[in-house]
This record gives sequence, structure tokens and C-alpha cells, in this order.
Amino acid sequence: MCGIVGFSSLDRPACVPLVNGLRRLEYRGYDSAGVALESPDGIKVFKKTGKVAELDKLLKERLGDEENAKCTIGIAHTRWATHGLPTEVNAHPHVADGGRLALVHNGIVENYAALRAQLEKKGCSFVSQTDTEVLAHLVAVFDRGDFLSAVSRALKKVEGTYGIAVISTRHPGEMVVARKGSSLVIGIGEGSTVVASDVSAIVAHTRQVIYLKDGDVARVTPGGVDIYTLDNVPVSREVQEVEWDAESVEKGGYEHFMLKEIFEQPETLRNTIRGRLDKVNCTAILSGLNLPPRELASIRRAVIIGCGTSLHAGMAGKYLFESLADIPTSPEQAAEFRYCNPIIGPDDWAIAVSQSGETADTLAAVRESIGKGALVSAICNVVGSTIAREAGRGVYLHAGPEISVASTKAFTSQVTVLAMIALKLGRARRLSREDGASICAELAALPDLVAKVLERNGDIAKVAEKYSGASDMFFLGRGILYPTALEGALKMKEISYVHAEGYQAAELKHGPIALLCEETPVVALLNDIPGKEKTVGNVQECRARKAPVVGIVTEGDESAAAHCNDVVYVPRTSAVVAPIVTVVALQLFAYHVARLRGCEIDQPRNLAKSVTVE
Repeated sequence: MCGIVGFSSLDRPACVPLVNGLRRLEYRGYDSAGVALESPDGIKVFKKTGKVAELDKLLKERLGDEENAKCTIGIAHTRWATHGLPTEVNAHPHVADGGRLALVHNGIVENYAALRAQLEKKGCSFVSQTDTEVLAHLVAVFDRGDFLSAVSRALKKVEGTYGIAVISTRHPGEMVVARKGSSLVIGIGEGSTVVASDVSAIVAHTRQVIYLKDGDVARVTPGGVDIYTLDNVPVSREVQEVEWDAESVEKGGYEHFMLKEIFEQPETLRNTIRGRLDKVNCTAILSGLNLPPRELASIRRAVIIGCGTSLHAGMAGKYLFESLADIPTSPEQAAEFRYCNPIIGPDDWAIAVSQSGETADTLAAVRESIGKGALVSAICNVVGSTIAREAGRGVYLHAGPEISVASTKAFTSQVTVLAMIALKLGRARRLSREDGASICAELAALPDLVAKVLERNGDIAKVAEKYSGASDMFFLGRGILYPTALEGALKMKEISYVHAEGYQAAELKHGPIALLCEETPVVALLNDIPGKEKTVGNVQECRARKAPVVGIVTEGDESAAAHCNDVVYVPRTSAVVAPIVTVVALQLFAYHVARLRGCEIDQPRNLAKSVTVE
């Protein structure tokens, strides 16, 4: 859960591209940052706790213009702490070989304690609490003149995951990078080569990229890249073009990336849907699944695997799959899936949902499902990501880069894709043409429906102001809106630090109702779909305990609105797309509460965007 950037050029100073790249990756980790620059006088390392801005300030104070001009190769890192506190000593890059070698790392070395003990017996001196420092010393120990071979030999000793970049004054002009279970991308520019853990740090330089695969080790120079296996066998990797540009990772006039990404949702949903609705046959066209109707009809059970927001999308998928296609569906928390000896086999369909496509627990679940012979597909946003490649089939979201740590547009696109898969499954099994046509029409209208919710931003901000001082909140939903309640609560706790819990509406009275009082607002999802009247009954139970209720209510439904202290209106929809329009209102509500509380919205404390460790 860290960000890596490497830059190599014949004549262009590396410092500014490295720092700018770190800014693009700060959502991946932001408790400390560092840069190592190769210069004629040796490797110069600069590290600072806190945000990248603090590192930038340090570099401007300590790196003179003349010295900067000579440093054309370097590596950089922004950290989310795993081993060791966020201190300058624990910050990356880590050095070895008397300061002649520097290394940055994303991932976890599971056997680092044993390796450290072995290296200490050989005379290596450690200064940090991190697992990464072991890698730096290992490479130095194995360096006998061939830099790439030294890195490969070191990595063969490692148990765990890694994405690394290494430079050494013993090998000037050369950088070695490698990956296993942690993403690493190489950008091929004119006169320069860029390495990063995410393409968002590369697109300012080039849109021509190579996605390294697990077990790849690459020698990077200003002129290009040579890729090998850990056994030093040359391999070829395709150069691909990134479909979005540098402007996509700018705020575009919005105060925060999160607000920008919320307001992008009409367009991102258009991109997710574009070309995928077959209005003639009343089904969905999802060629990436590579599943003909006969194969779809033979699926016995679906298992949707994810973590956090992606798990909530999978829970909504359960309702869609079962109601539209009559297929039993189990949403599974990815971190539990691999360790519970899951019952899954050739007649089952495992669908992995991950925005980044690099989530470690979800990747492990994909591999477990493949190993047990299940049909496996992926729903990802990042093209070329590990989960997408290993699943081998699936659907890309086309939602564009998501920079804010709290996911918004990825969730709505994930649920939309699951709805299209459910439509395709249903039409292959039991869904009528008339019902398929109705769902196609509603999916096509989604961008406009979401735009109508966004028009109420000002009204939602006023409601948020009323409740921004709350310490606790409950979110209630029923049926397909239960996962939406969980997602609304997650957004609130992620960015505002308000203790928020999502519940199935009926479950509130089985214990949690004891916590209700005048200071505990309840957000109730009262869309005019099946189950609403029962949720209204639960709202009355809350009001009887003097808890104020904020209702998410269908436009024109004054009977439901009458039971609420405050109301946010959303457009009328069927249950199929209700989660998507409803969650946008909850995203805005959480955003404005966090803004009014003065919170760090895009980079909330203790969180990282891409969870690449288990």
C-alpha cells in the first residue's frame, strides 16, 4: 500500500518528475516519503515524514540547482506504514552497501525476520524496523558485478510480495525493477523511462506503458527496458496505450478529488454502459466474459468476491443475480474466502470485484478459485491489473482514474456492471424479453438519473450541516438497499471519522436500537420499491426513541417523507438501479459532513487506496 516512482533520463533532472509522480500516488500512502538520486558524488537520499509537500520543501532547501542538474536517475516512494512507525528512519528509500545502493519497495517480506538474522551474522547493520531494509542488504550481498542477477538472486530468497526499484553507484545509469503480487508499470517516453506502481504517475510523461507480470525483473535505462524472468530468461511484454491522460488526474476546479469524482459519475456510467446494451435482443453485450449462452445457462452458483466497497457492490450483485437470473449467489469477503476452505468447483462462477485489480486478498481468492477448478472472471477498473490478467476474462469499468481514497465512481460502475451481467444471465436462463427491455432502458437512463441527484447537491449540503456535529450515525436499508446502507456508512466513517454503522433495517431492533437517542441521527433508505413500508415501520421505531431521521425518499412520495425529520429526494427507479442513484446522495452527504468537520477528505488518516498486502 505504497507508491513507487522511478525516473531515468540521459539529460533531464529526475527530481521534479519523481516528486510530481509521488503527488499522483499520494493516495496510495502518505505517512512519509523519500527520494534517492544517483549523482556523480554517490547516491543522495532525502526522506521526510508526512505528506509529499514536506519532502518537496526539503529537496528545495537542500538540493542546489547545479547538483540537481546532474541527477538524471532516481527512485522515490510514498509510504503507508506496515512494519515500523512512520518515521524518517523507516521511510523509503532504504540504503545498503555503505550508502552505494538504494531501494524502494511495496509489499511485505514475510520471512524478513529470518533473513535479517542471517544478514546480521554476515555483518550487515540495520537501522530501521522495516522488512524492506532486508531487501536492500540482500541485493548488496549478492552483487558480484551483474546488477540484474544480484536482484534476481536476492528475490529468490524472499517469501511474500514485492514491487521494487533499485539503483546503485556500482552500476551507474541503470535501474532494476521487479514485481510479484504488487503492481509495477514502465512508461516508455522519448529520451526517458518512467517506472511507477500506478499509471497515474506516468501519464504526464507518456501513455505507452508495459505492465510487468509476476516474476518479471527488468533493467531500465534512459533508452528503454529489457525484461527477464528470475532465472535470467529474456521475455517480451506488450507495449500498451493508456486510455486516459494527465488531465484526468487533476482536480479540474473542484475543491477535492472526491467531489470531482462524485460529479463525474454521469459520464463514467456512460462509459461503463457504452456499447454494452443490446436493445434488439434485450440483453447485455459483455464480450470480455467470453461466455456463450449455453455456458451461462449451465452455471450452478455465483460467488462474488471483494473487500470494502467492492464487497458492498457484490452484495448488491447477489440481489440482482437472484432476482433476474434465479442463480444462487454468495457475496464473499475476500480475506476470509481463501482460509475457510471454500466449497467451489467447476459448476460455480467466481467473480472478483476490485477497483485497482491489485487487492491482495482478492487476488489470493482468485488464485484459490482457479485452483479449485471454478470459472473465474474479474470486474476491475485498471486495465492490465494483476487480477484482470490472472482471471483471464471479465469486464472493465472504464470509470477513469479514482484518486480519492474513498471510492465513489468505481462503486456505481461496479454495481452497473453487475446489473448488466445479471441481465445477460437472466436472458440466458429465464428473464423475458419484455423485462429485459425494461432493464435495458433503465440502465441506459442511469447517467441522467444520477445527474438529477447531483442537482440536489446544495440541498444535501444543508442537511449535512444540520448533522455534521454528530458522533454516531446509523444507516438503514432493506433488500437491495441494505448493501447501499453499508456503503453509505462506510463513506461516512472513512472521510468524516464519524462512527457510522449500516444495518438491515429490521436488524436495528435486535440490539442496536439501545444506542438511539436525540444525538444519534438515522439515515433511512426509503425509496419507493418493495420493502419500503416495512422500513417506514423501522423509522417509526427510531422516532419513538427521539432519534432524528434523514430519509432518502423517492420524488413525490410525501407519505414516506412525512415520517422523517429531513429529506433528500432521489428520482423514481426500479429496485434494479435504486442502489446506484441512492448511493450518490449518500456520497454527497458524507462529503459535506466531512468538509464541515474540516477533515482531510481525499487522504483520510490511516487509509490507503490500493490494499496490496493481506
